Amino acid sequence: MKIWIATGGTGGHVFPALSVATELVARGHRVIISTDGRVKKMVRDGAPAGAKLACVWASGVGAKSRLHQIIALSQIALSAAALTLRFAFSRPARLVAFGGYASVPAVFAAHVWHIPTFLHEQNAAIGRANKFTMRWVKTLMTSFPTVSGIPAGTSARVVYTGLPVRREFLALAGSPIPKQGKLLVTGGSLGAQILDDVVPVAIAAMKNKKIFVTHQTRPENVARLQKFYAENKIHANVLSFIHDMAATIADADLVIGRSGASTVIELETIGRGAIFVPLGINPDQAANAASFARLGGGFAIEQSKFTARWLTATLTELFDNPSRLAKMAQKSCVPNNAVNLIADEITK
Repeated sequence: MKIWIATGGTGGHVFPALSVATELVARGHRVIISTDGRVKKMVRDGAPAGAKLACVWASGVGAKSRLHQIIALSQIALSAAALTLRFAFSRPARLVAFGGYASVPAVFAAHVWHIPTFLHEQNAAIGRANKFTMRWVKTLMTSFPTVSGIPAGTSARVVYTGLPVRREFLALAGSPIPKQGKLLVTGGSLGAQILDDVVPVAIAAMKNKKIFVTHQTRPENVARLQKFYAENKIHANVLSFIHDMAATIADADLVIGRSGASTVIELETIGRGAIFVPLGINPDQAANAASFARLGGGFAIEQSKFTARWLTATLTELFDNPSRLAKMAQKSCVPNNAVNLIADEITK
C-alpha cells in the first residue's frame, strides 16, 4: 500500500511522523514523506530506508505581520495546487497528517481525490491548522484521552492512540524513581527564563538542601546559574543541552518544565511526577499540563503563580516525603503503544 505522510514545522510534528513511517516501512508499505524546508534535513536524516521524500512550501500563519501571513497563505495554496496535480497521476492509498501548516496542502489534495485521510493531534487542545483541516479528514487520532476545541458537528472519528516517542523512552517505561533527591529542570531546547529565575532561588530558600539538580538552560545562562548554585552550596549540573533525555528523566525523582506535548508524553511513558509551568501564550501547553495533573502525576501551575515562595514550600513537602514522589510517578505512568495503534488504524 502506498501511504503519504505529511509533516513539518517542528520536531514535535516530525519525530512522531518518522516513528510511524518506520513502522509502516517495516510492515512492507511504500511510504512518501512530505515536509517543508525548515525541517527537511531532520526528516531526511531520520526517514527509514526506502521512504521517499517530497518538499512543500509552507510556514506558520499565526503571530506574523499581515504581509507575512499573505505570503505564508500563498505558499500553502501553491503547494496544495502542486500536490493536487501530483495526486492526479500518482495517488496514495492513504494520507496521514501530523499537524502544522506543512500538512495542510497534502490534506487538501487528498480531499480533492477522495483519499482516506488520517490526522494526528499532538496536544490536548486542537491546533489551528488541524482545526482547519478537520473538515477533510476521516479519522482524528489524539495523543491525550480528551482533546478540547474539536469543531462541533465534525464527521471524523476520534480515536485515542497516544503520541509516538523514541525507543529509548519505551525502554525505560515504568522504571522506579531513584529516591535520591534528584530534580530535573528543563525548559526545552531554548530553555525557559522563568525556570532559571525561580527554581534556583526556591531551592536556596529550602532548609534541607540535600537535592541534586540537573538544570538545562540557554547557553548564555549556564555560567550565571553555575555560580548561583555554587555560592548557595547546592549540588547542581547546569548544561545547555541534554543528549540522553530519556535516561536523565529516568534518573530524576521529579521534573520541572514546560508542557509541550512531547515532554508530557515522554514523562507519562517513563512515569515521573512533574511540576508543569505552561508557556503563557500557548493554550495547547495549558491543556497538556491539565491533562497530566488529572492523572495525579503532578502540578499544572500558571506562570504568574509560579513563585519562589510557592515552589520552596512545594519542593520541601515533596522531597521530605519520597513515598509521595513514588505515588506521583506511578499515577503519571501511561502505557505507550502509539506507533502500533496508529499504524493499525491507518492500514486496517
